[in-house]
Amino acid sequence: MSSGLSLGLTKKIEEMISRYPKKDAALLPVLQLVQRERGAISAEEEVLVAGLLGLKPIRVREVVTFYTMLNRKPVGTYHIQICSNLSCLLMGSEKLIDYLQRKLGVNIGQTTPDRRFTLSQVECLGACEMSPCMMVNLDYYGNLDRDKIDTVLRGLA
Repeated sequence: MSSGLSLGLTKKIEEMISRYPKKDAALLPVLQLVQRERGAISAEEEVLVAGLLGLKPIRVREVVTFYTMLNRKPVGTYHIQICSNLSCLLMGSEKLIDYLQRKLGVNIGQTTPDRRFTLSQVECLGACEMSPCMMVNLDYYGNLDRDKIDTVLRGLA
């Protein structure tokens, strides 16, 4: 990622900020704009966003590293996030994580060489009622087993 933000992105950010009574309230939407244009949010971009919003860079870093929807490095076309919180763990997510790693040929936090899939383990997807569960991009899949995972992956072709 090149240094600085493009003029177009800067204008979008300024327009977004203008919608809020306090600049810092625009932090999440601004980070989503940056990620949409750049593919991820670099440390340099965290500092630039902090400057635009009048925040300390550490505050932006805290938000970027807290939310699993924000990425510090580019992800594949399909970002698979599998839950490992207590409900999912009790329902077998640990075995499904191992299965996905073997099936995709990557470890947690890695992207397949063809850049199709990135596999992430997350603390909670907020869908305990359908444990074990995962998200692929913005879509939830629950009550998973190996067959359901295979069906989901086939559907992504």
